[in-house]
Amino acid sequence: MDSQPSPARPSAGPGPDVAPRLDLVEELHGVPVADPYRWLEDPADARTRAWSQWQDEAWEHWAAQLPGRAGLERRVRELMATGSVGAPVHRGGRVFRTRREPDAEHGVLTVTDPGARPRVLVDPVALDPSGTTTLDAWRPDVEGDLVAYQLSEGGSEESVLRVLDATTGEVVDGPIDRARYSPVAWLPARDGVRSFYYVRRQPPESVPEDERQYHRRVHLHVVGTDPATDVEVFGAGRALTNYYGVWTSRDGRWLVVTAAEGTAPRNDVWIADLEGGDPARPQLRPVVEGRDASTSAWVGRDGRLYLFTDLDAPRGRLAVADPGTPGVEHWTDLVPQADALLDDVAVLDGAELPEPLLVVGWTQHAVSSVTVHDLVTGRQLEGAAGRVDLPGTGSIGGLVGRPDGGHELWFGYTDTTTPSHVWHFDARTRALTVEAAPPGAVEVPAVVSRLLEYPSADGTVVRLQVTARADLLDADGVPRTPAPTVLYGYGGFGISLSPHYAPDALAWVEAGGVYAVANLRGGGEEGEDWHRAGMRGSKQNVFDDFHAAARFLVDRGFTTPAQLCVHGGSNGGLLVGAAATQEPALFAGVVCSAPLLDMVRYELHGLGATWSDEYGTAADPEEFGWLHGYSPYHRVVDGTEYPAVLFTVFDGDSRVDPLHARKLCAALQHATASDPAVRPVLLRREKDVGHGARSVSRSAGLVRDTLAFAARATGLPLDHLDASTDQHV
Repeated sequence: MDSQPSPARPSAGPGPDVAPRLDLVEELHGVPVADPYRWLEDPADARTRAWSQWQDEAWEHWAAQLPGRAGLERRVRELMATGSVGAPVHRGGRVFRTRREPDAEHGVLTVTDPGARPRVLVDPVALDPSGTTTLDAWRPDVEGDLVAYQLSEGGSEESVLRVLDATTGEVVDGPIDRARYSPVAWLPARDGVRSFYYVRRQPPESVPEDERQYHRRVHLHVVGTDPATDVEVFGAGRALTNYYGVWTSRDGRWLVVTAAEGTAPRNDVWIADLEGGDPARPQLRPVVEGRDASTSAWVGRDGRLYLFTDLDAPRGRLAVADPGTPGVEHWTDLVPQADALLDDVAVLDGAELPEPLLVVGWTQHAVSSVTVHDLVTGRQLEGAAGRVDLPGTGSIGGLVGRPDGGHELWFGYTDTTTPSHVWHFDARTRALTVEAAPPGAVEVPAVVSRLLEYPSADGTVVRLQVTARADLLDADGVPRTPAPTVLYGYGGFGISLSPHYAPDALAWVEAGGVYAVANLRGGGEEGEDWHRAGMRGSKQNVFDDFHAAARFLVDRGFTTPAQLCVHGGSNGGLLVGAAATQEPALFAGVVCSAPLLDMVRYELHGLGATWSDEYGTAADPEEFGWLHGYSPYHRVVDGTEYPAVLFTVFDGDSRVDPLHARKLCAALQHATASDPAVRPVLLRREKDVGHGARSVSRSAGLVRDTLAFAARATGLPLDHLDASTDQHV
C-alpha cells in the first residue's frame, strides 16, 4: 500500500486568494515588526472562515490516506481501557472518589456510605450525552452531607458551581457562574447554616469587556441564598489578574487566603482567626507579603501553622510557626531543604500511634520517593521505619490522610507501564498495599525506560526519559538500528514531566518507535532555580535544551533527523514552534498543539495577560526584545525547507487562542521550500472541546491523528495495524 498522499491541491498551502498577505508593519520600540496575517486573529472574518474551511479540507484529504489510523485508535482505546480510580476523600462516615469505567467517556464522582456500595453522585455524560461537559472540581463539606462541584461545557473551562445533597443526589444550591478556577473552603455547619468561601469573577457589566476573564474576588456564600447577595471578603483594589486561594481548618477557626498575580512563581499569604468573629468580615493578617517565593499555609490539628515554601529554598522546605505570630521572622524549619525536591506532606496522628508522624513526598530528577519523620521535630526515622518503599521507579500523586486524624495514608502511584493505582500505607504496621486498582485490565507491551543525561549548549546537564521496545535494543539499551522517534517537551511554568502511564507513548513504542521526554529548564524537575533558568529573558535556554536533546538522540544512534518528530502542547507548542523555526533541518516532523506562537501579541488574547511573569511583556522595550527574538511567527524565512508540521487546535480553547496556530500555519505554508506532498503544513481543528479535559473518544481520536502524522513524517510503518480494523474512522 502506497503511504504517500497524492500531491493534489489540498496537500499544499492555500493560494494568495485564500491566504492574502498584508503589507502590515508596525514599529514597536523602534523595531519594525511585520504581521502579514493579522486578519487571521479574527475568527469571524470572512477570510478567516474561508481559510479555515480550506485547512479542514486539506487535513481531511491528507488524513484519509494515512495508514494505521484505525489501528492506532483501536490500540490507544485498549490502552485507555484501564479506566481510572481516584484516592479516597473521607468526610464524616462517607468516602468520596472519582472513578472511570473502562468503556466510559468520562469519570464520575461517587460516594460510599458505611456498609454500602458506591453510588454515583455526578456523571457528566448523564448530564450531557454529547460528552462535551466536564467535571472540573468537587469538594465535600466538613460533615460529608453536601458536595460543591463545578461543571463546564464545550471545553470552555468556564465552571459553574452547584451544591448537591450527598444523601439524595439532588442539587440544592446554584448555579453560581463565573467560578472558573475557584477553590471551595467549607465552614462547619452552625445552627443549620452551611457556608463556604469561594472565588468568583466580577459581573461582566462592571468591568471593561476585554477584562471580563479577570477581576476575581473571594466571597462567602451561604447555601440556599442568592449568590448576588454573597459578601465580598477579599480582593478589591488588587491586581486584576490575581488568582486567589482559600483554605479553612476543619473546626472552622482558621481562614487562609493566598494571592498570586497571574501565574507568577510567588504569592502573598494572609491568615484570620474566625473564633468569635464574623466569617463575612475576617481580620486577615499577613503571613508573608512581597517576597519572591511561593508559600502555602495551613493550621494543623496540633495548632501549629505549617508553611510549605520555597522562600530561601528553591527545592522547598517545610516550616512551622504559631498562627498567632505568623510572620516570616517567626518561622522555624521542620523539614529543611534537601537535595531532592519537597513535593508533599501529610500528618498521621492517630491514637494508635506511639508518636505522631509526618510523611513526606519527594522527587529527584522527576522520580518520586517517600520518607517518614517525627512530627514534632521533623527528624526522619531511622532505618526502614524512615521510608516507604514504593512499588517501582515512578511518580506518586497527593498524600491523603483522614481530615480528623488517623494512622492511614493514601496516594496514587504510576510509572511508564503502570496505570495509576491507589496505595494504602498503615503507619502502625508500615504495610503498603494496593487499596484500589483501575477497573480495567490491559496488556501492556514489554518496554524499557531509562533516564539519561546529556549536556545542553551551555554545558548544563539535562535529563531525558527514553522508552523503547525491549526486543529492539542492543546490550547498551540503544536501538540496533536508528528508529523513528518522538521527542516531547514542555519547559515552562515550573511544571514537571514525571514518569507516568501514557497510552500515546506506549502505542508509539509498541509500533516500533522510540519515545523520549526531555526535562528541560523552565520546568520544575530540579526546583525553582531550574524553572527560572528557563523563563523570561532566559527562555532561549529551554529551546537550546530541546535542540540538544535532539542532537543527543541522533549522536547516540537512537534516531536520525529524517526519523525525528517533536511534539508539544500549549507552552510546549511554543517550544516545538521554536524548534521548527530555529532548527528546521534537525527534525522531519512537528506536532504543535494549542500553541503560543505570536509572542509579540500573546498578551492580547486568551489568558495571555496572566503569563507575563513567565514570558515578559511586549510593553517593556527589553522584554519585547526577548519575545520578538524567539517568537516563532516572526522567525519564518521564505525559501526554508521546513519539516512537516501539524497544528492541532480546539475552537473552545479559552486559554490559548487558536489564532496563534492559524498565523504560523499560514506563514509556513507560504514560506516553506519543502515538497508539500512529502512535508506538508496542516491544521487540524476540533469544535466543542477546549484546552484541558476531554472525553476518551476525543482523546483517542487526537492521539490517532498525531501519531499517524508523526509516523508518516518519520517513516514508521503502520500498515499492519489496519490489517484487521475498519479504516473508516
